[in-house]
Amino acid sequence: MVIALSAVGPASPAPAPWLNPAQFWPRVEAATAGLESPLAVLELGALRFNSHDLVRRAAGKPIRVASKSIRVRGLIHALLGTEGYAGVLAFTLPEALWLAETVDDVVVGYPTADADAIRRLAADPVAAARVTLMVDSVEHLDFIDACVPPNRRERLRVCLELDVSWQSSVLLGHVGVWRSPVRTADEAAALARVVEARAGYTLVGMMAYEAQIAGLGDRGSWSMTKRWMKGRSIAELTDRRSEAVAAVRQITPLEFVNGGGTGSIESTSQDESVTEIAAGSGILGGHLFDNYRSFSPAPAASFALSVVRKPAPSMAVILGGGWVASGPPGEDRMPRLEWPTGLQLVPREMAGEVQTPIRGEAASSLVTGDRVWLRHSKSGELSERVNEFVVVDSDRVLDRLPTYRGEGKAFL
Repeated sequence: MVIALSAVGPASPAPAPWLNPAQFWPRVEAATAGLESPLAVLELGALRFNSHDLVRRAAGKPIRVASKSIRVRGLIHALLGTEGYAGVLAFTLPEALWLAETVDDVVVGYPTADADAIRRLAADPVAAARVTLMVDSVEHLDFIDACVPPNRRERLRVCLELDVSWQSSVLLGHVGVWRSPVRTADEAAALARVVEARAGYTLVGMMAYEAQIAGLGDRGSWSMTKRWMKGRSIAELTDRRSEAVAAVRQITPLEFVNGGGTGSIESTSQDESVTEIAAGSGILGGHLFDNYRSFSPAPAASFALSVVRKPAPSMAVILGGGWVASGPPGEDRMPRLEWPTGLQLVPREMAGEVQTPIRGEAASSLVTGDRVWLRHSKSGELSERVNEFVVVDSDRVLDRLPTYRGEGKAFL
């Protein structure tokens, strides 16, 4: 069975039961009764809401599915069958080659140093026509040519990455992620000329990801500072990205210019130089994305763990739980306890590898065998912990979708 995300249109008044935890979580619990934990769930109504809300926010620009934030091939295919989505942004070349067996437009979002995968790509005319490599330096081209000389391979599609992090002239300094060394229109044009002049390559796109906008929530502590920073950064990157894209377009036509992410769709869609937006985290709705003022994703992905101990009457211990997200260490990277409400992690242990103690008013009523529902901080990283997601609609199980891990794939 292939799940259908298009059953509820963007303008439809879809119900939002997740806004009432006492309604939403018991229904998920009832639908999965009898299934053993650890158990990961995709709630279909929440998936539909998230997928269409992203399209609404994109305001007519197509969304390229960021596979890193999903890592479930069946869900990626379901999104590509939904109006408003086109193409995949993969995170490794081996993953892109695998996806390209069934997807005809896959951009690798990061440069690759996988010589074997490059050789596989270079020898496969179908894959070479479907997969686009990311480059930000002449060294990347040199590496590829050292793997397979141009005269012994298919012509390779490449995308040039522009750095759009913000360099604050005051206190903050560098804000964003360290990615491409190409920052200016002149630097982008210079690299584009090298690509165009070099045998065996076709420059087809540009990518400019504003992580300091897309990946930074603006609720809670320092919210005013974050909003101030975002406003200044958006203005600067819009001008600089537009100039760089215009400079490269004078050298060669481009099929696409990719920008943004789940957290920046509104501002990225207003940039006329951008033709498509990458997004993926907003589909599953990891709790890290609860901290944005401009949108509220539904908790489409969650997982359940079982109570196995009662070390004290007011405490319980669940088996597992240490599924901590990547990024700067902090409580926001911990899984969030969602149901029953009123539970907290124990500060001196937090989420553990094989056991996680929890306390709070609700812990007193938990007994061995009860389940506790959690959400991962990030979206796609949960898929690395389970072999499949159980797809739930209302009070019934509709399907089971294998994760990359469940299909025997571990790309990174």
